[in-house]
Amino acid sequence: MATILRFVSRARRTAPSSFAPSRCSIFTTAHRLADPWPLPGSPEHLASTETPSDEARIQPLERPNESLGTLRARLVYQSRKRGTLESDLLLSTFARDNLKNMSEEELKQYDKLLDEPDWDIYYWATGKRTPPDRWASTALLEKLKVHARNEGKVVRRMPSL
Repeated sequence: MATILRFVSRARRTAPSSFAPSRCSIFTTAHRLADPWPLPGSPEHLASTETPSDEARIQPLERPNESLGTLRARLVYQSRKRGTLESDLLLSTFARDNLKNMSEEELKQYDKLLDEPDWDIYYWATGKRTPPDRWASTALLEKLKVHARNEGKVVRRMPSL
């Protein structure tokens, strides 16, 4: 036991100065203390998910001969497989409850809504951000807002594909 203590004591005396306790301060700046994964809805998350207005968007594929059944099936799939769990849950349950009753024009409008970034759709539906003029007064976004409020307090789960 005494041999071990002598070894540790000698190691401390001969350790390079770069290992001194005063130089080993870790994570001292505010940037390093910030949460790398802020919760959705928090001010940090709202700021970090803001879509720049000048961002070049990828143009969606034109589907001129797509049947109504294929359009509905594709929209169900695209509503479910968004990339963020919050958007997946919100849009997949909305699609399950509403797509079967939508007209072809409403389906095409919903298709265009799905071309928007995930967090933008989520925050427009939950009222955390103001939607742009092209979506602000649409009946579709109003339906999505009502669905997002979940006034019936329904426990929502991902629907099966």
